[in-house]
Amino acid sequence: MRSKGKLLILTGSLGDGHNKAAQAILEAVRMYRPDMEVKVVDYLAWTHPYLHGFGKYCYMQWVKSLPSVYGYLYHKTRHDTALSHLFKRIKSFSTDRMLDLLEEEAPTEVVCTFPGAAAAMSYLKCNGLTIVPTVTVITDYTDHSYWIHPGTDKYLVGAEHVKQALLKYAIPEQRIVVTGIPLRMPFTQTYNREELRDKFGLHRDMPTVLVMGGGHGLIGKSFKSVLQSDDLKTPVQFVFVCGRNEKLKQHLEEELGGSNTHHHVMVTGFVDHVHELMALSDLIVTKPGGLTVSEALALDLPMMLYKPIPGQEQANAAYLVGIGAAVEVKNAAEMKNQLLEVIANQAVLLKLKKNAQMSHRQPDVLRTVDAILETEHHYLPIQDGLQFSYANV
Repeated sequence: MRSKGKLLILTGSLGDGHNKAAQAILEAVRMYRPDMEVKVVDYLAWTHPYLHGFGKYCYMQWVKSLPSVYGYLYHKTRHDTALSHLFKRIKSFSTDRMLDLLEEEAPTEVVCTFPGAAAAMSYLKCNGLTIVPTVTVITDYTDHSYWIHPGTDKYLVGAEHVKQALLKYAIPEQRIVVTGIPLRMPFTQTYNREELRDKFGLHRDMPTVLVMGGGHGLIGKSFKSVLQSDDLKTPVQFVFVCGRNEKLKQHLEEELGGSNTHHHVMVTGFVDHVHELMALSDLIVTKPGGLTVSEALALDLPMMLYKPIPGQEQANAAYLVGIGAAVEVKNAAEMKNQLLEVIANQAVLLKLKKNAQMSHRQPDVLRTVDAILETEHHYLPIQDGLQFSYANV
């Protein structure tokens, strides 16, 4: 076995959050432990090399077109029920492919930022096919049964209430560590707002609203009526990040990029400087994905959470509204009314900002790295009471 060790991080490309968390861990390990090998592998692409693209497309269409069905199944399987156990017993991966991956990479530890990868590693361990220590990083501010598997040696969670929820699954407390959701280093630094606004050609003194819909650009068209409304009289500069949705980007440029609004509008696609756009903004309107809201919290950026999808987004929104760092809006009319209130009343914005500053732990991905590496050196055998076999599936 390598004396320096090798870390294998398994992620999945359903949304950008799992990949962002994996990248943050990768960069932190390379910085703090340059003697250690580390590699990120897309679990979905590895186990389903010919179908993962189609599966990803179907998932996004399902979430967008039938969110109520997604939410129903999410809540029905959130805790240990007959339905959740049934879904867990459906082996959705190739055992041979997973064993080939472990043999090829020979990791001394595996980290999963995607629940399907955690399920696969648990299957292998519970059936005696590997003994590699496995850590699961939960990338939302909530629990769900599909993250919980008997072959997992340690869980890293974003907040204390998630730890308390996991304890109800009879997971030993020493296997759960509150580390915060891992973020890349740029989101943990401080920035000069005026200099950043100059850099992007924005007005220094104009209220600035960042609009994001996640990596797939799920926000956009609702803003047409908001920006062209006479109710929003104070000039505002809006920065739209459309992610990889080129169709949405083109639509917004055509509809909002001209002189048909008295607001200043900047439209961009997928960017790698979101931290700078967050740092120069006064407010972010976004879908409440776990990584996006964690990044906003780290930069003390107040949030307006738009139409959370039933499931983990709804749970994230409830947490953020509960700590007073965000407001939730369910439609374009609510969004317009909230924007009017926030922009007209700076005290509301200031309160959201102060609550964000007071309520979150200062993110430190080094804490995540320490918890991961400690698992390798202090391996805890899986307790008999937690074991079950996926055999005979």
